[in-house]
Amino acid sequence: MDSSNSTSFDKFLIVGFSNFPEIQVPIFVFFVLVYLTTLTGNLLIMLIIYSNPCLHTPMYVFLTNLSFTDICCTSIIFPKMLAEFFLEGNYISLNQCLLQIYFFGSMISTEFLLLAVMAYDRYVAICHPLRYTTIMNETVCICLSITCWVVSLLDPIPHIALISQLSFCGSHTINHFFCDVTALMKLSCSSTSTIESLSYIIGAVLCVMSLILIITSYLKIISVILKINSTVGRRKAFSTCSSHITVVILFSGSLSSTYIRPTSSYSIEDSKMLSLLYIVVTPLCNPIIYSLNNTELKNALKKKKNTA
Repeated sequence: MDSSNSTSFDKFLIVGFSNFPEIQVPIFVFFVLVYLTTLTGNLLIMLIIYSNPCLHTPMYVFLTNLSFTDICCTSIIFPKMLAEFFLEGNYISLNQCLLQIYFFGSMISTEFLLLAVMAYDRYVAICHPLRYTTIMNETVCICLSITCWVVSLLDPIPHIALISQLSFCGSHTINHFFCDVTALMKLSCSSTSTIESLSYIIGAVLCVMSLILIITSYLKIISVILKINSTVGRRKAFSTCSSHITVVILFSGSLSSTYIRPTSSYSIEDSKMLSLLYIVVTPLCNPIIYSLNNTELKNALKKKKNTA
């Protein structure tokens, strides 16, 4: 009997990477190293910013939030995924699946909103430098951070409410390494058109609006940078934005290529590989990208090493 049919109706079997039995150990070691490196890198960024009063500015407050979001995003997926390598039947209940979808969706939304807020912060810093401390004061900074988190925590609730009403009368095998919402909907014998429509609407409101804010901010930033006569000044202004632009392209590109398409064109194997980009690569690379191109962070890290 198929293992997917032997489970109860409120449990699902996560396949993970069990279809590569010959390289299970290398895959497991790789993911453990990636997870530990991601945690270490992002925690180090947070520690450096927290322990240096000169870095208590809006840009670094938002960066701290971004690092915390990356830690949460990977921690929602990695522990359960790593457990898959030791369990013959890695089952997850429907409620656990819904919780994973909820928190993962919240972290994705938070990252989008934080990237938009960070773009606005760079716009104010470069285009209105004399008014920067007035516009981006402590109260505004705190309100923007709280708004990102509140909106993101509310965002997945309609999805979860609708997904919880789906019927699963066929296979209960999720061919993914986590409880992916699209993979779950493929197993449903109920109509998922309402959920898909809702996803596109919320995606347009939240993600697309965030991208519009980011693009608009950078168009204005570029126009200001091009007017700077000094080559050194232009290079310095661009260097403050290059890290953020890189992260935006990496994150939004991998995410949109995975989810902004109809369920009918959904490919399990493609989804697995693309999911690794925004679940593994982006959280891992974020602290590296920001620390390599940020002189203040590098100097603070050197001081930390010297005093250790």
